[in-house]
Amino acid sequence: MKKEQPKNVNDTLFARSRRTFPGGVTAAARLNKYLGRPFYVSRGEGSRLYDLDGKPYIDMNTSFGASLLGHGHPAIREALAEAGRMGIACAMEYPAQTELAEKICAAVPSAEMVRFTLSGTETTWYAVRLARLYTDRKKVVKIEGHFHGFNDYLQFNYWPGPGENLPHIQPASPGSPPESAGNVIVLPFNDGPALERTIAEQGGDIAAVILEPVNYNSGCILPREGYLQKARKLTEKNGILLIFDEILSGFRTGTDCIQGHYGVTPDLCTLGKAIGGGAPLSAFAGRREFMKHVAPEGAMMHSGTYNANAVNILCGNAFMDAVSEEGVYSGLLDRADRLYRGMNEAFAGAGFPAKVRGLGCRFGMLFGEAAGRVPVSYADVIGQDWKTAHAFFLEAFNRGVFFNNGWHHGISFVHSDADIARVIEVTGEAARAAAASS
Repeated sequence: MKKEQPKNVNDTLFARSRRTFPGGVTAAARLNKYLGRPFYVSRGEGSRLYDLDGKPYIDMNTSFGASLLGHGHPAIREALAEAGRMGIACAMEYPAQTELAEKICAAVPSAEMVRFTLSGTETTWYAVRLARLYTDRKKVVKIEGHFHGFNDYLQFNYWPGPGENLPHIQPASPGSPPESAGNVIVLPFNDGPALERTIAEQGGDIAAVILEPVNYNSGCILPREGYLQKARKLTEKNGILLIFDEILSGFRTGTDCIQGHYGVTPDLCTLGKAIGGGAPLSAFAGRREFMKHVAPEGAMMHSGTYNANAVNILCGNAFMDAVSEEGVYSGLLDRADRLYRGMNEAFAGAGFPAKVRGLGCRFGMLFGEAAGRVPVSYADVIGQDWKTAHAFFLEAFNRGVFFNNGWHHGISFVHSDADIARVIEVTGEAARAAAASS
């Protein structure tokens, strides 16, 4: 009789969790595809995550970009303690809320007024609703491969499979009203003529154009020269609001975000992830002439018990203070550039079909056929070889480097020179091992 092998601590917890959570996880993306289970951690510290046995991993996910200061930053710890001393009272106004809004408005070009929310999904939802109220139009243009959360307004053509992408238009999740598709127009990224043609034909019905100014959510696809400027000119000329979704791209290149990096100022923007220093904080912001339509000054309702609560706002202030210190971005961006060059050299040296594409401190990795292209739209990365990607991620994980199992990765302010050197070393080792096992 074959003796049954004892389950390890991860298997035991996963089995237990599946009894109370659908799929055994508290968010769908946390079921790690290359581990076949969630990555269970006991704690995070600086640039490291520690598993349930206490083994450290260099964290190349950084909470999907939310932990830009690293894990357990002293200023964030103090902010949490101060929120506790204040009693964590919700649904109240504090001076700290105004202080944070002032810091955002001083840093982000499009921000003249701000409202805080808790998640990217609701933030983009409010931004689109505001655009519809202001313009008295219904339709919204979004870009294939650009992710804006799972609200019914925008969850179309996030990452369709081959043959399911444009010209097909479909929701990312079942359960949304079919009629939602009638108010969305999906276009390819970087296609200025398509945007111009669409606005010429339907501009009188279009309330907003929303996009990721850098498409990190599909492997870090950069805007073509002149594309963002053309979108700005076309929308402004036709009374359409331009919305930059900077939930992921915000603060990756500097405090002025990607809109400052490229010198293109939208009418509205959404911010999140990094801005809370790891706490659940998001915001929609924009020019005063649009934001004044938010209640109680205007008619568009935005409210919520936990909006701008003390925990999140104090952490947000700590984050803005930390990233606004003179010279802090130069070291971060230098390390990021060194990482990308080193990883690409390691892939090439191993003869492994992979390519890093990054801007600022966030990057994508393309595998297989997709690695050989300079992508300009989602159609160029739809051939991403996830089998090869996951084989590489698993080999890196076994060597103490944790990569997200999806499209984007990144480093924090506390990733050291030694961390960068080790990740580059592991990249070569994992690439050779993954190639040998294929």
